[in-house]
Amino acid sequence: MTAAPLDPDAAAASSLAERAYVAIRDQLIMLDIRPGEPIDDDGLARALGVGRTPVREALKRLEVDRLVVSFPRRGTFATGMDISDLAHISEIRVQLEPLAARRAAERATRGERAELAELAVRIQEMDVAQVDRAELMRCDLSVHRAIYRVAGNPHLEDVLIRYDNLATRIFCLFLDRLPTVDEHVAEHVQLLQAIATGDADRADALAREHVLGFETAVRAVI
Repeated sequence: MTAAPLDPDAAAASSLAERAYVAIRDQLIMLDIRPGEPIDDDGLARALGVGRTPVREALKRLEVDRLVVSFPRRGTFATGMDISDLAHISEIRVQLEPLAARRAAERATRGERAELAELAVRIQEMDVAQVDRAELMRCDLSVHRAIYRVAGNPHLEDVLIRYDNLATRIFCLFLDRLPTVDEHVAEHVQLLQAIATGDADRADALAREHVLGFETAVRAVI
C-alpha cells in the first residue's frame, strides 16, 4: 500500500513487526484486503519488504483486534462482517466516544487545543464534496485518533481505536452507496471546536450524535 499510514505516528514504527502490523491493518480497514479473503503471508512479506516472521507476529495482533481470524490447517482470513457487527460496535462506541470527547475537552493542554482547532480549520477549508471518499475516511480516522490521544487515557484510547477500526471497515464496505460521507466528515468541525474551547458537554453530545448518525446512515443503505 502506498498511502500514508492511518495513524499520524505510525510512520515512526520502529520494528519490522510493528511496520507490518500497521500496513496490514490499514489494508484490512480500508478493504484493500476484503472481508473473508485469505491472507497470503508470503505475498504480504514480499510486498512489505519484510520476512515472514514479522508478518506472522502482525497477524497475531490483528487477530486480537478482530480484523483477522485463523483456522487450523486452513490458514488466516480477513474477518467477515454482518449487520449484527454494526449493532454490537455501535453499542460500545455510543458509550465511549462521548466519554473520550468529554475527557479531551476537560484535559487537553493549550498546545493540544491549538492542534485540534487547527485540524478543525483544515477540515472546514477542505472541499469535502470533491475529495476522494477513501481519503475522507482517512481524515475521519485521523480526527478520532487525535481525540482519543488528547483524552489522556491510554486504555480508553486502545479500546476506541480497536472499535473505530471495525466501524470504519463497515463504513468502507458501503462507501459507494452512502450519500452523506462528506457530511459525516464535516461534522468533525464542530466536535473539534467544542473540545478545543473546553466545552465538555457539547463535545459529549456531538460525539454521541456522530456515532448514532454513522449507524443510521449505514442501516439506511443495507
